[in-house]
Amino acid sequence: MSRMAASIHDSSSNTTLGYDPLNTGVNNFQPQGKYDPSILFTASSNIEDLDQWIDQLWQCRLLTEEQVGKLCTLAKTIFLTESNVQQVKSPVTVCGDIHGQFYDLIELFKIGGPCPNTNYLFMGDYVDRGYHSIETVTLLISLKVRYPNRITILRGNHESRQITQVYGFYDECTRKYGNANVWRLLTDVFDYLPLTALIENRIFCLHGGLSPSIDTLDQVRSLDRFQEVPHEGSMCDLLWSDPDERCGWGISPRGAGYTFGQDISESFNHANRLSLIARAHQLVMDGYSWGQGQHVVTIFSAPNYCYRCGNQAAIMEIDENLGYLFLQFDPSPKDGEPNITRRTPEYFL
Repeated sequence: MSRMAASIHDSSSNTTLGYDPLNTGVNNFQPQGKYDPSILFTASSNIEDLDQWIDQLWQCRLLTEEQVGKLCTLAKTIFLTESNVQQVKSPVTVCGDIHGQFYDLIELFKIGGPCPNTNYLFMGDYVDRGYHSIETVTLLISLKVRYPNRITILRGNHESRQITQVYGFYDECTRKYGNANVWRLLTDVFDYLPLTALIENRIFCLHGGLSPSIDTLDQVRSLDRFQEVPHEGSMCDLLWSDPDERCGWGISPRGAGYTFGQDISESFNHANRLSLIARAHQLVMDGYSWGQGQHVVTIFSAPNYCYRCGNQAAIMEIDENLGYLFLQFDPSPKDGEPNITRRTPEYFL
């Protein structure tokens, strides 16, 4: 069931890379690179503002454009200090795709515990497809700025200028704010997000999967991540690749990244002394799915994806001894939304 769902999900992204319908010039985007000395704010001096913004966002109320700008400035100062392979301590709760399903994110926090009482690691895809991408991603960024050591936010393939022009985030920003300024502010922050995380040097977490150009974690650390997601190459692969039942490397039906077999994941884990690769990126009907001899686990945290797929969501709690527990949950009960029974989706838009 999960394999079927994954292959359907693949088909939705086959032709997006290189597509720039709004002529924004993202294909020529240059790396951001170094720390900007004009950034003068510090998180400690803005705690009162942050608490107010979090309270406001918790009620699904938008920040102003000015507040979003200040939040993005604060966030960059924090993300600049983080590695491409960000070290994370246990215990921590690992989460997959959210895709703008704000009320289901609130349900996730009810199931897993509030931040900062619970440590969280989110593996990307906060925007697109859902109705509340802005509220979702600004809440997560606000929590990151307020509690930088309690929550880790990685980049997904949808944290991209090109993809968000196609799958809803750009349109949502222009509809709710009347212009594209907030979209530009937030997609600029996306360039600063870490690519991967490493829990206690044993569990490697990322959005997509492995790359034929990367054999070691040090190679990931050496990448220049401060840029729009490239069409190909190592950084692209980390955000787009998928595990596969076939051995070796394969051409991805998504049109970006690769598929990789159990022999690849076993070799990578052995070479880097890892016990597990945890990733997101694919719809799985039970919210999580083991693969490749339990060398890889996929976690998907958007229940009833696209408000019609009928899947459960899951999060993975990892304790101090690296033991794990999966918590599954259904969509947040909300008046006015249809009650869709659990089923395998036949297609995606």
